[in-house]
Amino acid sequence: MKQLKNRFEHLFILSHLLRWTLLVIPVALLAGSLVALFLWLLEWAIHFRFAHAWLLYLLPVAGIVIYFLYKLWGKGTEGGNNLIMDEIHQPGGGVPFRMAPLVLITTVITHLFGGSAGREGTAVQIGGSVANFFATKFRLSPGDVSMLLKAGVAAGFGAVFGTPITGAIFALEVLALGRIKHDALLPCFIASVLANLVCSAWGIHHTAYHIDFVSTGMKFFGHIDLDLGLLAKVAVAGALFGLAGYAFAEVSHTIRNYSNRWIKIKGLIPVIGGLSIIGLTWALGTEDYLSLGVVGKTPQSVSILSCFHAGGATPFSWFWKLLFTAITLSMGFKGGEVTPLFFIGAALGNTLAVIGGAPVDLMAGLGFIAVFAGATNTPIACTIMGVELFGAGNVVYYAVACFTAYYFSGHTGIYHAQRVGVSKVAGLAKPNETLDAIRRQRIENRRH
Repeated sequence: MKQLKNRFEHLFILSHLLRWTLLVIPVALLAGSLVALFLWLLEWAIHFRFAHAWLLYLLPVAGIVIYFLYKLWGKGTEGGNNLIMDEIHQPGGGVPFRMAPLVLITTVITHLFGGSAGREGTAVQIGGSVANFFATKFRLSPGDVSMLLKAGVAAGFGAVFGTPITGAIFALEVLALGRIKHDALLPCFIASVLANLVCSAWGIHHTAYHIDFVSTGMKFFGHIDLDLGLLAKVAVAGALFGLAGYAFAEVSHTIRNYSNRWIKIKGLIPVIGGLSIIGLTWALGTEDYLSLGVVGKTPQSVSILSCFHAGGATPFSWFWKLLFTAITLSMGFKGGEVTPLFFIGAALGNTLAVIGGAPVDLMAGLGFIAVFAGATNTPIACTIMGVELFGAGNVVYYAVACFTAYYFSGHTGIYHAQRVGVSKVAGLAKPNETLDAIRRQRIENRRH
């Protein structure tokens, strides 16, 4: 059989690709459609809350509703993205299909009442649960289940942000630090592209971002323009973006751990979380750090889009969004982390641009992708995201910011099931360790 495969290698490759294309199509069609529904409902919920500010005061009640929804129907789905990652590494337990409607509904509830959350986690869970549903129907082997789950992650991510190439790379890169396995590269790419097309076909339009800055520095390799002074500023900013990603992950994990340790009645965790968000909003006198944060309630609001312009953020906007989101997601509410990370990065980039005399739109864009790169340990995917969202003209700056942020975020991240493929620095982490195990060991070492 092996000799036959070697002799007709390209025929076997063709049959393999055709088979996976057929397996991926239903996953992409359903995932893309559900993501489109989710984005439509999310848009409605955000604008409805803009018009009815009093809904924020019902956030603790919304937290109780979410808690009981998961208590009644969420068994086996609590792990969210981490459950999908564990299942990809070691197929066996399965990803319940009820995860998709449950996380969709509870994320919309979170945003409707003002919780600071994102959308990537929901889309990835939709893609993963849809993929597992079809894997069960097709009676796939454990290895094939793992590949189809990767395609589901790619479909959800590519569709929710309108970045199909990034979606494919993210699904492969996010699984292990420093290692990308290409076994599912084409299925992930097909799933991400098709899901994005399906989502767009339903009339969903993604936010357009612009970086008008054009480098006019020295020419390298005949056609690459670089300003070496600006490049140095980008490298320093990249380190700070990585530390911001580290801070978000650590603050989120700390709030979650202490909430579960100190609050014995688990149903009270989201209540206290909701009250904390209300208190912070009242103390700051602004609603700018609630919900998604892509656009603001008023033209004067701080938002991701405003951060691309001078004066579009305060010096501590990035910190407040970090705190609001860490409280929301660590105390029982649902949604993703990535869009808040975009906000944190863009706001921090805006601040650093003012301090360092750098172009505001460029630094906001770099923060947008680099804080995400540091918090998720996906520098390649985030560099490509920069190209897909902002254009390729400043790709060297994207890469410097994202790669630097990746290293400075350390061996931590928002996904505790993420594993170490290759340590960022030799000897700092063991291969195949989870980030959760590394964090626990770090805490144990501090105690001694």
